[in-house]
Amino acid sequence: MKNTTFLLLLFVLNSALAQKTKSDFLGSWTLVSVENINSDGTKNLPYDVNPKGILFFDEKGNYAIEIYKNERPKIVSGDKNKCTPEENASIVQGSNAHFGIYEIDEKNKILTFKIKTASFPNWEGTVQKRSYTFINNELKYVVTNTTQGGKAVSAEVVWKKL
Repeated sequence: MKNTTFLLLLFVLNSALAQKTKSDFLGSWTLVSVENINSDGTKNLPYDVNPKGILFFDEKGNYAIEIYKNERPKIVSGDKNKCTPEENASIVQGSNAHFGIYEIDEKNKILTFKIKTASFPNWEGTVQKRSYTFINNELKYVVTNTTQGGKAVSAEVVWKKL
């Protein structure tokens, strides 16, 4: 009888912890990692180890994301309008940002981004659905339409609640 009661208690606690609502998403998040999974099964870190980033969700359905490589070279001229081609490539490849409206389908564990504006223009005006898990103040979702031009099949992005 004790084992049955204990297992029932564990099940109830686990269910309670797993049920997240939209309000659990609200606020600020810090980036933990971004890992691309390539078509051949290999993985890479497009923003290197220890990337920097922030994600905001507000109660009105707005969101904003910024992701950066941890280390990016300075622009020698000090003027982003006078970058070398290599410096421009470093800026573009070392960052990703977008904002717009979000929706959360709690039942199916789908986070939808309705992207208004993005540093990757191909994403502007798109609606992107990401399957997610939310455990212990850690949000993990899968991007199936990456900025890698088809090289990466998907990316796993992990955020920690601030």
